[in-house]
Amino acid sequence: MKIVNWITLLSCLHVLVACNGQSVSKVNGVSFVASRDSISIKHIEPVMTVNANYVAIMPFGFIRDLKHPEILYNTEKQWFGESVKGANQYIETFKKQNIKVMMKPQIWIWHGEYTGHLKMENDADWKLLEDSYANFILDFAKVAQDSDADILCIGTELEQFIINRPEFWNTLILNIKKVYKGKLTYAANWDEFKSTPFWSQLDYIGVDAYFPVSDTKTPSVEECEAGWQTHKVVIKSIADQYDKPVLFTEFGYRSVDYTGKEPWKSDRSMKGVNFEGQNNTTTALFNTFWNEEWFAGGFVWKWFVNHNDVGGAGNTMFTPQNKPVEGIIKKYFSKK
Repeated sequence: MKIVNWITLLSCLHVLVACNGQSVSKVNGVSFVASRDSISIKHIEPVMTVNANYVAIMPFGFIRDLKHPEILYNTEKQWFGESVKGANQYIETFKKQNIKVMMKPQIWIWHGEYTGHLKMENDADWKLLEDSYANFILDFAKVAQDSDADILCIGTELEQFIINRPEFWNTLILNIKKVYKGKLTYAANWDEFKSTPFWSQLDYIGVDAYFPVSDTKTPSVEECEAGWQTHKVVIKSIADQYDKPVLFTEFGYRSVDYTGKEPWKSDRSMKGVNFEGQNNTTTALFNTFWNEEWFAGGFVWKWFVNHNDVGGAGNTMFTPQNKPVEGIIKKYFSKK
């Protein structure tokens, strides 16, 4: 009896530790950009080297403009990694290396229009968009289920679509759950997540974390940490309201001057290479969130397939690859 009681006690302690978050690993993820071709271990090794334990796989659907209701996806004209076949191959290859996966189907509106502004002009077009989007997500929900993906993100930065068609989203989530049995999230933009109406139906509060934290050309770590405090209070309040962990479905900074001022910008006219700014904003984000029990982790934006050919000394864009910030990410990801 004493042996049994000790075994029972140890089991209970293990459960309690898991429940309070102390032994649960963070999602240390990278957003893995689709390519023209299949992937192999050589493409995965740099992801493993940076100590990532998750990747976001991102098949794309395309829309002609902000008022067009039809989503084109899984076509022969698309890159391999954007298709159903490609997503399956990517997931299978990562899973073989014990790297977990978030399936994150996304919409691209031609000319780079912001998806949050997608809004139809009449009910007939809204219905066409709903049917098209449901087909898009449910097809990839099936891929996620069949490939044993760990998380499914049901949409990315679709604020006007959600505001105008809330009942569609409630029904869509119910239908997704009939197909996919894993964890669910939605990637709300940093200025959208407070009003997203369906967090109670999902497992994670997903946030694309491009919050402004500094107006300085080269902000210090301390300045950025101070810049996070007001945002952090709001983020924590939403986590408490819904009793759900927060997942940064995207996070990251460009290696450019003023990187903390408007972190969502991908404007190519910004040409002042600034690795120190990228290092400091990234360090501050990790320091602010990664030790919080209510915070689940996140996915660095963004990681390209051919590691040796991207990023580097003259690059001002988001990727951390072959830049000093890659070592910072590796260090924080090693803490689990």
